[in-house]
Amino acid sequence: MLDKLDLSTKAQELRELLGEDANSPVDIFSLANQIDGLTLVFYPLGENISGMCVRDNKIKLIAINSTMSYGRQRFSLAHELYHLYFEDESGFNVCSKRLDPKSENERCADQFASYFLAPYKSLRAAIKKAAGDGQLSMRHVIALEQYFGISHLAMFWRLVSEGYLSSDKLKDYSSGVMSAARYLGFEDKLYKPTPVELQKRTYGYYLKQVEELRQKDLVSSGKIDELLLDAFRDDIVFGLDEDDQGGDAID
Repeated sequence: MLDKLDLSTKAQELRELLGEDANSPVDIFSLANQIDGLTLVFYPLGENISGMCVRDNKIKLIAINSTMSYGRQRFSLAHELYHLYFEDESGFNVCSKRLDPKSENERCADQFASYFLAPYKSLRAAIKKAAGDGQLSMRHVIALEQYFGISHLAMFWRLVSEGYLSSDKLKDYSSGVMSAARYLGFEDKLYKPTPVELQKRTYGYYLKQVEELRQKDLVSSGKIDELLLDAFRDDIVFGLDEDDQGGDAID
């Protein structure tokens, strides 16, 4: 049975473990890069897979579908963190874009992700500030998802689950989202996938291991380049990105 209070508590506990407070919006990608032993991979995983998690005594790896929107990627990473931290058995989880209503673990992971990105008390306070006691409009929903960095559909269904919106409003609240966000003065990054040239990238533990090999001079420079290219880090192998060509000092 889905225990929302328990999942909310787990989300708060993980926030604290990763050095975050209980209520503020989080940079979840930076947090993940600081997790000991975790390799984070961004890769085009097709239309149906949002992410995956591999965990055992030797490996901790999370892969995120970089062709999905930035907001969805943030939600997917929070979802995978549930599998990483709160499931007892080691294994290989592939998470579908469409939630299987029969899968208790996947429903728990989704609910956990929602609480991790938008904590209950923080969301309630943000709603009160945005709309008072009035009905939430499209602009309110967009403002909330922009503040917490959560995908539009994930925010809509969270508000439905909290009783702020009715599910029959889905169609009304799902069209023209990006355009409405722009008119409201927000960036549209939340609704777009990763740029094509950056859709294959590896971060975290794998790169730290490669750097350790390089510093200890344990393998040839050619092998280091090979390992980096295997991790889709041609930007490291072939030099600085174009945006960094101006010099070392970046203001």
